[in-house]
Amino acid sequence: MLVRLLYASRAVDTSPASIETILSQSRQYNPIYGITGILCYGGGIFLQAIEGGRDAVSELYGQIQADPRHTHVVLLHYEEISERRFSSWTMGQVNLERVNASIVLKYSERPELDPYAVSGKVSLALLEELIATAAIIGRA
Repeated sequence: MLVRLLYASRAVDTSPASIETILSQSRQYNPIYGITGILCYGGGIFLQAIEGGRDAVSELYGQIQADPRHTHVVLLHYEEISERRFSSWTMGQVNLERVNASIVLKYSERPELDPYAVSGKVSLALLEELIATAAIIGRA
């Protein structure tokens, strides 16, 4: 059974090297376990969608919750799915500091990523828009 999980967290270290390490590890680990997804970051906040088998996604989310690189990990949305939306990415990435602020503003009160202030469905809609505007890099 396929599931999609969306969560937010605050980054402990927002340096480019730290972000790249997280992405590199994800891209190495995820294909082995059939995980696909996207990671957005901006303003010290991560917004990530992960898809795959229920057990694999649950295991990965547990690891993220225990990862000292993340704080304030909050589950925003979880659903069973019939097909993947992020199947082209072992872990796509979006640096929201390089995205037109009007895209983010469309889904929030301010032109800043704040998934803690909106519903999970709104955050998922933002990810969908980022796909549509080709803002995601790092295809598998």
